[in-house]
Amino acid sequence: MISSSIPMPINKKQPINIVWFKRDLRLQDNEALQHAIAAGLPILLLYVFEHSLLQDRHYSERHWNFIKQSLVDINAQLAPYNTQVLTVSSEVLKTLGTLQQFWKIHTVFSHQETGIRITYERDKNFKAFCKNNLIQWVESGNNGIQRGLQNRATWREDCERYMAAPLAHCPLEAARFIPLDTLAQVAEVFQVMDLATPETPNFQKGGSTMAMKYLRSFLHQGRYQQYSYHISKPSLARKGCSRLSPYIAWGNISIRQVWQYAMEFRKTAKNKRQIDAFASRLHWQVHFVQKFEMEDTMEFESINKGYHRLKKKISERYQIAWQEGQTGYPLIDACMRCLRETGYINFRMRAMVVSFFTHNLWQPWQAASAYLSSMFLDFEPGIHFPQLQMQAGETGINMLRIYNPIKNSIEHDPEGEFIKKWVPELRNVPTAFIHEPYKMTPLDQKFNTIELGKDYPLPIVDMQTTRQKASDTLWSMKDDALVKKESYRILHKHTLPSRKME
Repeated sequence: MISSSIPMPINKKQPINIVWFKRDLRLQDNEALQHAIAAGLPILLLYVFEHSLLQDRHYSERHWNFIKQSLVDINAQLAPYNTQVLTVSSEVLKTLGTLQQFWKIHTVFSHQETGIRITYERDKNFKAFCKNNLIQWVESGNNGIQRGLQNRATWREDCERYMAAPLAHCPLEAARFIPLDTLAQVAEVFQVMDLATPETPNFQKGGSTMAMKYLRSFLHQGRYQQYSYHISKPSLARKGCSRLSPYIAWGNISIRQVWQYAMEFRKTAKNKRQIDAFASRLHWQVHFVQKFEMEDTMEFESINKGYHRLKKKISERYQIAWQEGQTGYPLIDACMRCLRETGYINFRMRAMVVSFFTHNLWQPWQAASAYLSSMFLDFEPGIHFPQLQMQAGETGINMLRIYNPIKNSIEHDPEGEFIKKWVPELRNVPTAFIHEPYKMTPLDQKFNTIELGKDYPLPIVDMQTTRQKASDTLWSMKDDALVKKESYRILHKHTLPSRKME
C-alpha cells in the first residue's frame, strides 16, 4: 500500500515512476497506468509535445488541438486526486534528462506505438537512453497489436483473446501521484504547453468523455441500426457511422472498450446484424495496424517491391487542384473540401479520392500521404499507409479498384445534397447536371447562372482515358515475376489462416 502522505521534497532525489502518454490518452483500460499503479512508487504523468512531431508534415494543428482537448479531459478526471499531466513542449529525451534533476526515475511505463518512422527511431533512442541511465522501460501492447510477429498463424485467436480479456484496472488515489504543488515547481524549468484550443465547431472534440458520448449515442440512440446501409453515403455516414475513429486513433478509448461495450449492448439490441457489422470493422482496424507494425516500410514505398519500378510524373497543378477541390468532378471536390473543413469523410469517399489521385491524375500515392494524414483528424499510421497502397493498386494481392466518381455520385449522393453543401458554386445546378455539370450547354449554364471554367472548373482530366491507362498499366504489372513473388510473400506473411482479409 502507498502511504497517504508521501513526502515530495524534490531535492531529495526521491524515486518515482513515470507514465509516458503517447497515443493512449485515457485513464481507463490503460495497461501502462495499471502497471505503474501496481509498482507502488509515486507516479508522474507525462505528455511531451515533441518538436520533431510538431514539425512533421503528417501532423497539423487539428491533431494537436485534439490532443490538447484530450489532455484537458484527463486533467478534469484527475482533479479530485490533486494531480494532472505534466505537458511539456520539448523532446522526450531532453525532458527526462531534466526530470532527473528532481527525482530518481525508476521506471517509465508506456504503450508501444505503431507510428511513423520518426517515432520508431525516437523509441530506439529512448531505449538506449534508459539503459544508459539505469532506468527501466516497461512497454505494454496497445489494442492487441503484437511487436515482432513473423506471421499470422495464431493472430486471430490472440486478437479475440485480447478483446475478451478484462479491462486494465486503474484505481485512482491521490496518494499515488505527484501532487499539483510539486508539479508547479517542476513546471517552472520547462516550456509547458498551453492546452487552450480555439473553438472549432466543425471538428470533433477530443477526450475520453466525448468518446463515450459518441459510443453511447451510436448504440443507445439507434444510430447503429442503419450502419451497413449508410456507411458508404457521404452525408448519411456522418451520423450513421460511429464516428469513433479519432478517439481510437489517439487512444481516448481502447478497441477493447468499444468491442466489449458493443457486445454487451448486442445482448438486447434490436438489430444484432448491424452490431456484428460494426464489430467486424473493429477487427479490421486491428488487422491493418498489425500489418503496418510488421512491415513499416510501407510508409515510404510499396509493400510489393515489384511496383517500385512504377514511375509517375509529378504534376503540381493536378495535386493542388485535387487538394483544393477544384478538379471539375463534383463529388471529388466536395469530399476534399469537406475533409479540409471537418477532418472527416467516410471510408468509401476516402478510397475514391485516393483512387482519383493515383489512377486518374496518375500521381504517386506518396505525394498524397502527408496531405491526407494532416487532414484526417483520425490519422492512424497503421490504417493510413496500407490503405493508400491498397487503393493505389500497388499491393499485388488486392483487387484493382478504380472508383468512378460519377457512378459513386449518382449512387451515394443522388440528389447532390452533399455536393451542394460543400461546392456551393453548384447549388443552383439542377439534379440532372449536378454529377456532371460539364455536360451543360452554354444556354443551360446561362439559365442556371453559372459559367463553367470561371465559376467552377471544367474537368481537369478525361475520366475514361485516364481510367483506361491506369487499368492497362496496373493489370499488366500483375504478371511481372517480381510482383508475383512479392504477392506470395505478402500473402504468407499477412493473410489470416482459413479466412482472408484484404
